[in-house]
Amino acid sequence: MLVRELLSTTPRKIITIGPSTDVRTAMDMLIKNKIGCLPVLDDSGNLVGILDDQDIFRAIYENQDGFEKYTAKDLMTSDLIIGMPDDDLNYIAGLMTKNNIRYIPIMENKKMVGLVSPGDVVKAQLNNIEIENRYLRMYMEGTHLG
Repeated sequence: MLVRELLSTTPRKIITIGPSTDVRTAMDMLIKNKIGCLPVLDDSGNLVGILDDQDIFRAIYENQDGFEKYTAKDLMTSDLIIGMPDDDLNYIAGLMTKNNIRYIPIMENKKMVGLVSPGDVVKAQLNNIEIENRYLRMYMEGTHLG
């Protein structure tokens, strides 16, 4: 399955923040929206980083008394690995595993058009397994038309 297909079957609004967003606001957004990361966009709408729950958790652990002074820019990952809409989802899963990352922004024409999470990968793989199992059962029962 291509990333483009995944994005078309699971349309959703991507919640983003700016680099100057304070850490408490970011935490509130993550919790209220039940998400694990916030893409960080500059004033022109360009992706400049990703702030995830682990970035915030690490900052709190390392600076328990002063973590609230941080902004997204202070904590975000800015050296991003990106995907393209025409990438195979297995390739994206490999990127996640090899680089130990949980979210891959999908870019097209220098703009973010989606975000792939581990849950997206698992759902797509489960769907493929269900389809293959159905065809195998039909073949074994002699009801396969092909």
